[in-house]
Amino acid sequence: MSPEKMTRMANQIATFFETQPDDDKAGRVAAHLTEFWEPRMLSQLAEHLNAGGDGLSPLAKDGAIRATA
Repeated sequence: MSPEKMTRMANQIATFFETQPDDDKAGRVAAHLTEFWEPRMLSQLAEHLNAGGDGLSPLAKDGAIRATA
C-alpha cells in the first residue's frame, strides 16, 4: 500500500476517535489499528513512522506508535 493511502486511512481513523468522549484517544486508535489492520499493513506503518511519519496527524501518529510498538 502506498504511504499516502496508509496515511490517509490512519488519519481518518484518528479523526473519528477525536470526536469520541474517551480520554485515551490514542489508545483507541492503536486498538483499532491492531484489531483491523493486517500485520503487513502494520509493518508498513512502522516503516513509515521510522521514516518520520510524514502526513500523519498527531493523534494518528501517537496511535500508530502504540500499535506498532
